[in-house]
Amino acid sequence: MRGPSSLNTAFGSIPIRLQLAGGWIDQPFVSQLNPCPPGAMVVVQIEPNFRPMDRSGLASGTRAVASRLWNGKPSNRPLDELVRELYEAENNGQAEPSGSQDMIGLIYPGVNRLDYDYAANGGVFPTHIESLTSDRRARWLEKVLYLLPIGPRPPGYSPLGVKQLDPEWVARLGRTGMDCFDAIKNMNADALGASLNETMCCWEKLLPHVTVHPLIKIDLKAILRIYQRHFPGAMFSGCGGGYLIVVSEDPVPGAFKVNVRTKDTNHA
Repeated sequence: MRGPSSLNTAFGSIPIRLQLAGGWIDQPFVSQLNPCPPGAMVVVQIEPNFRPMDRSGLASGTRAVASRLWNGKPSNRPLDELVRELYEAENNGQAEPSGSQDMIGLIYPGVNRLDYDYAANGGVFPTHIESLTSDRRARWLEKVLYLLPIGPRPPGYSPLGVKQLDPEWVARLGRTGMDCFDAIKNMNADALGASLNETMCCWEKLLPHVTVHPLIKIDLKAILRIYQRHFPGAMFSGCGGGYLIVVSEDPVPGAFKVNVRTKDTNHA
């Protein structure tokens, strides 16, 4: 069910960024090792009709910066300009900057494939953004995508303690974003689920602390495998937990659906 506009009062009007396949390819330390660029990832802009858990992989920190920067609503300027302004505002002086996919997901409506090539922009910003904003595909995605709350990543946790950045696996990661976008374009739930499963395989290989870390007390890998076994696909919304994103054409117990925002209503 699509939430009433009055919820904006409680949760703010700035949308929420949902990351699907290919995450981490937006980070230059990953994309610079891609032997066949560009690598892609997919972000989806969803309505802010629920309060996301903090530290859950839904870019809530970036969203808070955006709200302060623009007094709750971005100004009517080119989207790429807003992305760069928000990137600078959040990452100024940060040793481990957030990837630009966080900002793009909050600014660009619909389903967006972001293509990253380290040779362009130092891998910080995508070389190309391909967008799907048709209501038909958005409503299909809403029918097959579920979010299951698992728990926020623990304080003090970092997924970067162990890096196994094999170029072959980086290339595989970059391909998941292409596959995910094509699956949504073709409204193919099985292919969409497969792209999420492949993303998790790449994450676990490249950055093992994504799911296993001394500070993580939940058996994330066991939870993931159960849902991947019973549904077309599943992945975590971010590192260390957050939400489990499940692809299914049937209801997923305990999970909720999201509403995809296809129009730029921030400037309306």
